This record gives sequence, structure tokens and C-alpha cells, in this order.
Amino acid sequence: MQIHEWKKLGWKTVVFFHNEAEQTRFAELRADADASGIETQLGLLYRGFTVPAAKLAVLTGAEIFGRHQHTRRVRGSKLDDPETLRKARDVLRELRDGDLVVHNDHGIARFAGIQTRTTPSGKKEEVLVLNYADEAKLFVPVVQAHMVTRYVGVGGRAPSLSKLGGASWQKTRKSAEKSVEEFAAKMLSVSAERQTVTGYSHPPDTKWQVEFEQSFLYRETPDQLRCVEEIKRDMETAKPMDRLLCADVGFGKTEVAIRAAFKAVMGGKQVAILVPTTVLARQHWQNIRERMSEFPVTVEMLCRLTPKNREKKILQGVRDGTVDIVVGTHRVISKDVRFKDLGLAVIDEEQRFGVKHKEKFKEIFRLVDVLTLSATPIPRTLYLALMGMRDMSTIETPPPNKQSVMTQICPYDEKIIKQAVDAEIERGGQVFFLHNRVISIEHVASRIRELCPKARVIIGHGQMDEELLEDVMHKFVDGEADVLVCTTIIESGVDIPNANTIIIDRADRFGLADLYQLRGRVGRGGTQAHAYLMLPRDAVTAGDARKRVNAIKQYTGLGSGFKIALRDLEIRGAGNLLGTEQSGHIAAVGFDMYCQMLKQSVNRMQGRRVARPIDVSLRADFLVQTEALMVQSLPGATPAFLPSNFMEDTRLRITAYRQLGEVMTRKELDELEAQWRDQFGDKLPNPVINLLACAGLRLAASHAGITDIEIKDRKLMLSRNGKFVMIQGKFPRLTEKAGYKQLAETLTMLRSL
Repeated sequence: MQIHEWKKLGWKTVVFFHNEAEQTRFAELRADADASGIETQLGLLYRGFTVPAAKLAVLTGAEIFGRHQHTRRVRGSKLDDPETLRKARDVLRELRDGDLVVHNDHGIARFAGIQTRTTPSGKKEEVLVLNYADEAKLFVPVVQAHMVTRYVGVGGRAPSLSKLGGASWQKTRKSAEKSVEEFAAKMLSVSAERQTVTGYSHPPDTKWQVEFEQSFLYRETPDQLRCVEEIKRDMETAKPMDRLLCADVGFGKTEVAIRAAFKAVMGGKQVAILVPTTVLARQHWQNIRERMSEFPVTVEMLCRLTPKNREKKILQGVRDGTVDIVVGTHRVISKDVRFKDLGLAVIDEEQRFGVKHKEKFKEIFRLVDVLTLSATPIPRTLYLALMGMRDMSTIETPPPNKQSVMTQICPYDEKIIKQAVDAEIERGGQVFFLHNRVISIEHVASRIRELCPKARVIIGHGQMDEELLEDVMHKFVDGEADVLVCTTIIESGVDIPNANTIIIDRADRFGLADLYQLRGRVGRGGTQAHAYLMLPRDAVTAGDARKRVNAIKQYTGLGSGFKIALRDLEIRGAGNLLGTEQSGHIAAVGFDMYCQMLKQSVNRMQGRRVARPIDVSLRADFLVQTEALMVQSLPGATPAFLPSNFMEDTRLRITAYRQLGEVMTRKELDELEAQWRDQFGDKLPNPVINLLACAGLRLAASHAGITDIEIKDRKLMLSRNGKFVMIQGKFPRLTEKAGYKQLAETLTMLRSL
């Protein structure tokens, strides 16, 4: 052993362990071996190293135990990242020419692009052009971009454009606000019950938990580790967990859930893992049994494939507690399944379960921890998470060596089918051919055999005999067939690394999330995968099918599942949260404004400070707020805007102005500044620094009840609803730096009011 060699040569050996459990385990092992003289320390170290000149060797616990190294996040660090949710909301706010939009004060309009416009006073500025009813136009300066958001309604129903200057929009807003108040009360009553009940506090990690996690054969991504920590933190509190784990296909959701399940079992609790299909149930059951084979954990499967005599034993084991984990379909929530001490429920691919099943989940799992897994969550689940009414964790980092699936959208063409199948077989892979019509699936399989004589073709669909379907899937998994002609039975979680081409016939008949899930069945390993989405020729250029095609083209990169869910929400419409009575109000004001109203109502009812948009007028004769005016500005003027050489893309500047306009607290402003420094460079141009200072000034004024700030002829005037609060004497002549300094001093003064 190398350590013994170092010891003979008089070297000092130090081993760093991630936790006390590893350190204690090493102490037990070296008591039986000649490992004296080795110093041990607690600490995070990626890999060991040697310093020959100093005769020093530093090792890690992972190297001692022969396991993969894991980069772990220290408990107590910042685990919740609001940036993810902000990015998700921004996906719905990206504006494109022709989009329907909502202006907070003027209602629904159609976005007509960005123009540089000369104002009546002769100044030039960038504006958003909004078209309203009766050919009316509204020019919104980019600095007020936060007032405009994309309209998302209730799929399929295009709203009428508002009349500019009319009273109907204000009436619509008031009606929606009243409805939102009532709805918020319902939502809070549902949420309050879960918040007030006391669940089970799972104990901290045991030595076995550490050993189990270290036995994982692959290196976890940082996002996986963060999600594991967030879930463990929830499980160790008394409040029942209700967390959504959103991660792209193949990004490691299952491993995170398995670790949570093992933790629950180590705490003496039982675990129910619900999946939508028998194929996925068997796959999870086999994976979990294999992962936990070295530990005293009993894992069983309960679904329609389970033999009756075996089913009776499993039900008895669930009742008396000898079965620790049950993996199954909706059969797990049947009346005859009674757990002795259920502590955790994992719901995989939630979007595949029906409404009745979801309602039953609420009833059965009311007092236990619930972890929901999804790559493309349903709109209702997504709403609650985006509004902060439900906890959410996301995995956005792809595993090492994972590649995005090359996607081709084309009319149905047998030449393409033949080329795709032959090419995949040539490189030793397998093909999914998805034809979602059982009545004609035999004919399709025969045609593929004619096109590709060398291919071994088998058929699999949900109406087959259970044993026959199981035999078909085993043959395909074992490589005894080249092409599986199937229905959507492969959609949920089937993991066959050697299948790297999928051909989807009549892709126009599937929803966007369905297409994304199906495409995720290939490319599970490191091999470049291909997906062919075949549509009728007329469907390629018309209707919702065209929108789904464009979205699939747009979101081909790794980690796009969350964006797909949001885009699907936009195409299909926001619908409602708890009842159809809300859909009309969402359609009237748009999804984004509805959610803003709802969040404000919830905060108000919970006694929290209601964050309101900062509505403070700031006028200063020395401030220049658009780049085009710099040429005309007077010497000594203080610019406050986002220069094009700082953010080149106009739409990116619109997003930045919107973020700045939505800032409600000093902390949020500081976080936005840190984000800009990280993204565009730590040295901000003076105009950007001044723009942030102006935002801080408006924040402080708003919190002090000031509604108007005016600086004219070197005098500062503050007023509250038209009444002067104070008038300050002359400023010194302002340069850029002096201007910023004076604004900072004014900011400090306002905070003391």
C-alpha cells in the first residue's frame, strides 16, 4: 500500500474526511491494520496531492474508501435560489413582434416592436410600440418596460384589444381584484391546514445514509446535491413536506428521490413511490432494489403485473411494517393498501396522473412528506411553485457527457425512416418507432420490415397481454430486437441507454410536454441521439401544431424541460388553479397580472407588508436617461441609463429595465446590481451606477411616503401627493461623479425621514 511506503520514507500523511461518520469508520478500520501515524481532519477536499519536498501526502476519504469523489455543499449555505424562478417567469415575458401584451394601466394591446422616437420636445428615446383598439398607439419608454408583460390567457381564446383611455380596463381590473381576494382566501385555507398540522421530523443522517450515498457509481451534479440538501432539510422539520422537484429527463431526479426514500426508512418510516405505468414501476423497483441491496431494506412492487399470491404477502407486509418501500402504480392508493407507518410519498411524473388520483393523493398523504417529480410539471403545479405557494427544487445542470438530442421535424417520409433506422442499426443502436394507434400498429411494423429487411422489429402496446408485453420489453432491453414499434407506453421514465433514435409518427397529435418527454427516451447515455418528429404536410405550417413544432425547435438544448412547461402553459392557456370560475378573470387580465394580484392578496391576508410597484416620479434637469440624448446634453449632465455598449441587445436591455422596475426592496436592488456585475463585468459604467442610484432614491422615497422628486436649477424638491415636504438649498455644480455622490447623500437623507 502506498501509505506504508510513505511511512517508511518518513512522510507525513493527512486524510481529510467530509464528515464525522467517515472519520469514525476509518478509525475502526485502521484499528485492525497497521495504519498508525496517519493524521485525520474534517474538511472538504476535491482530491489528494503530494508535496515531495516537504514529505507530505494529503488524501481524501473518497480515495481511502475507493469511492467516487463528490462535491458537497456545506449545510447552512444558501440553498434556495430565487434566480431560477425569476428566469422561469422571464420566459413568459419575452416579447416578440405581434405578441399580445398587457400594460398595467392601459390594458391589453399588441406589441409592434421597438423604435427610436423623437419626443415633442425634440429628444430621442427608445420606446415599445403598443397598438390598441381603434388603431390607437401607445409609446412606452424602455425605462418603463416593467409596466408591460406578455399576455397569457386561457388557450384558444384571443382577447379583444383594450380602448386606450377608456374606463373598461379599470373596471376589469377591479373585478379581477375582487375575485382574487376571494380566491386567495380559499387557497390560504387549503395551505393553512398543511402548515398547522404536525408531521414527523426525520432524524439527521445516519452512518448508513453516508455509506449509501457514497456508493453511488456516478458523480453528482451540484444541482443534485443542492436538491438533496433542500429535501433533507424539509424532512427534518415537523411541517409535512410538499416539494416539487423539477428536472430535465435524464438529469438525476430518481437518485435524489431514492436518497430521500432511504433517509425515511433509516428513520423507521415506510415509503410509497407512485408511478403512472407498470413499465416504469418495474424499472424503479429493480433500480431501488439494486441500490439498496447491501442494506436491510425490503422493497416491493405493487401493480397489475404483481401475481395475486405475491400481492397478498405484500399487502400484509405493508400492514405489519415488514415492507419498507412500495413501488407501484395507482394500485398503491387502493383501499386495501394500509401502511403501518408511512413517512414519505414520492409521486413520479405527476402530470401523467388523473385529477381523481391527485385529489386522493391530497387525502391520503395529508400528514406525510410528499415529493413530486416532473420534467414538465402541469400548469397548476407550476403556478403554485412560481407564486411561492409551494416549495420547488430544480436540477438544471446536465450530467457529464450528456448531449442534447438532435431534433428533425419533417413531413412523413419513408426514405427518412429507412435512413434513420439503417444508420442507427449500423452503429449498433436501437430505435423507437412511436405509432399511437393500436388498430394500425401491425401494418406499420410490417411496412418497417419491408423498408429495412435487416432490422429485427417487435411490437409493444398497452392492450397486449401483461406477460407478453413484459416479454417484449425484456427482449428490447436485452438487445434481441432493433426496432420497437410502440405506443406511448415508453413515455414515462423508460431508460434504455442503447436506444438512441426515436421516430414519432403524427407528432401533431401530441402535446408539447408529451413530445418533450418522448424525445427524452433517447440519449440516456453519452451517445449522440436523434429524434424525428413526423407531421402531415399541412400541420407543419398551421395552428397549435406549428407552435409546438417551433417550441421544440427552440428548446432542443439540455435542461429545457422547465421552459417547455412554461411554453406549453402559454399555448394551452393558463386555465385555472382550483376551479373553473377563475379562468374568466385570468383571460381578462392575463396570467402575469393575475399572479401579481394573487400574491399581493395572499401577503395582505397573512399580515405581511404588501410589496407595491414603486410609483415615484423623479425629474432632474441634470439627468439624461437615454443614450440618444447624450449628444444633445449639456456639459456636466449626469447620465443614468443602460448604454448599448454595456448591453448590446435591445431586448436584453428591456428585460433589465423590467427587472429594475420590479425591485421592491434595497436587498433586491443590491442583488440585481450583483447580477449585472457578474454577467457584464464588475466595473459598471457611470451611467449604470447612476441608474442604480436613481432606483435606490425612488425606493427610499417610496418607503418614506414621497411621491415626487424634482431637482431643478440645483434645488431639490420633495412632495407627497402634491404637497411639498421640504426644499433643500443649492447643490454644487454637478459632474457625473458629483451627481452620483449627491444622489447617494439624498438617499441617506430620505431613509431618515
